[in-house]
Amino acid sequence: NPMPDLQGALEPVVVKHMPAVLEPFKVGELLRAFDSYSGQPITKAALQLSALLFQRPANIRKMEWNWIDLDAGMLTIPSASMKRTVVQKLNGRPHFVPLAPQAVEILREVQPLSGYRKFVFPSTRGEGRPMSDMTINAALRRLGYSGDEMTAHGFRAMARTMMIERLPGIHADVIEAQLAHGKSGPLGAAYDRAEFMDQRRRMMGEWAAYLDHLKQGAELVSLKTA
Repeated sequence: NPMPDLQGALEPVVVKHMPAVLEPFKVGELLRAFDSYSGQPITKAALQLSALLFQRPANIRKMEWNWIDLDAGMLTIPSASMKRTVVQKLNGRPHFVPLAPQAVEILREVQPLSGYRKFVFPSTRGEGRPMSDMTINAALRRLGYSGDEMTAHGFRAMARTMMIERLPGIHADVIEAQLAHGKSGPLGAAYDRAEFMDQRRRMMGEWAAYLDHLKQGAELVSLKTA
C-alpha cells in the first residue's frame, strides 16, 4: 500500500472566512455609518446596495445599467459575469436579483450621476472602467471598520447568517440560490429557476425591511443596574 508514504505530502486547504458584522445592533451602527458617509455619493450607494443585495463584490462594482429594470424591480446578471466555470458561463442561466423598493430608490438616486454610462458604479480614474475592487473596503476603513471587522465580501456572510437566525420562515435553499451558491439539497435546483422568483422577491423585501428596522435603532439591548 503506497498511500502511507504520501501522508503529509499535500498541505491541507485552509478556508478563510471573511470578517463580517453579525450582531443586530452592530449592523444598525454600520448602516447608520453608511448614511453619514461623506465621500463620493456613488461609493455611498455601493455600500448601501452591498448590504441590501449581498451579491459578490465584483458583481456589485461591475453592475451595468442594462442589467437593471427599475420598473420591474429586477437586476439580471448575465451568466458570463458570474463566478462560474467556462462551460457554465457559456450555458448557464442569468442570475436574478429581485430589488426591494429600498434598492430601487437608491438606484434611482444614482441614475442622474451615472445613468448615461455603462457601469452603475464607474471608476473615477478612467472612462469605461468600473469601480476599483478596493473602493468598498477603503470606504469601510474610512468609516472606522478594520479589515478584521468587515469587508466587501462580508455582506454575504452577514445576510446569510442573520436571515437564518433572525428572519423565520425563509428556507436556507432560497438564501443559497440568491447567493448564487451551489445547490444544496433537493430544493436547490427548483429555487434556482426563474419561475420560483416569488420566494426570492419576498425574501429580499423582508431583508430590506429588517435592515431598516436595525438602522432605526431597534433590537438594542438595554442594560439594567441591579
